[in-house]
Amino acid sequence: MARGRSFVRPTVLLLTVALTGAGIYTVVSFLQRSETLVSERCTADAGTQSAELATDQAVNASLITAVAVQRGLPPRAASIALATAMQESKLRNIAHGDQAGPDSRGLFQQRPSQGWGTEAQVMDPYYAANAFYDALVKVPGYESLEITDAAQRVQRSAYPLAYAQHEDMGRSFASGLTGQAPASVLCTLRAPQEPGIPAAVESELALAYGPLAITTENDSLVVAADGTQAWSVAQWAVANAKGLAVTRVDVAGRSWDREDQGGWQESDAPAGQVRITVAPAGTGS
Repeated sequence: MARGRSFVRPTVLLLTVALTGAGIYTVVSFLQRSETLVSERCTADAGTQSAELATDQAVNASLITAVAVQRGLPPRAASIALATAMQESKLRNIAHGDQAGPDSRGLFQQRPSQGWGTEAQVMDPYYAANAFYDALVKVPGYESLEITDAAQRVQRSAYPLAYAQHEDMGRSFASGLTGQAPASVLCTLRAPQEPGIPAAVESELALAYGPLAITTENDSLVVAADGTQAWSVAQWAVANAKGLAVTRVDVAGRSWDREDQGGWQESDAPAGQVRITVAPAGTGS
């Protein structure tokens, strides 16, 4: 009988280890499958309006809007620009035109043959956005025009009313990305697959907004900003979270956490600054 019991004990131990291992494998597999089921997207709410963009579209929307903020233009200018770029290119930096404009290129489908710049220039999103705003501000009373009317006066499209279908999207994302609508831009994302690089975030911020007072603390950047500028920078960071491996944004009593996916939550984040945290070294390895 003693030999029987001594045989049973290691067998039970092996079974326990096997079951534990199987349980861990099951949990890991479930989490991996859950990640693949996440539908990545970005949304913006402004009052009763709501809009959704793919993550790459949201990046371009944030860039176009940040250029307006840097230039000191009103949110209306960003609304017009976003509606225009959505109609012209689906908010993607495309390297081809169409039958109406075979040499059209970029976010706004600007044509080198019509004086918008060289092909290389109009394919540069920052150049393209600035070129659009340069033309927009020359339109008398553009702020009081219907969005589709203002867009048409800049673009001179063969389809002058087509911009109207994107007005709600333009308003929703412009309101959030200019900082006029705090805590309104959200992105649902999978976990980052590689570490973030604070210097890369700082470089992109400088391109988007111009000079900012930024300090780096380990995996975080702290941007000195207040009011609408703070919320503009914070929601820019959310819109760019996928490509820059941003995991958390803290600003003025609110925090966005990539893993939580619960939207902007109340927190003890201080006013006067935006803290952008990226995935640490070793992520994805």
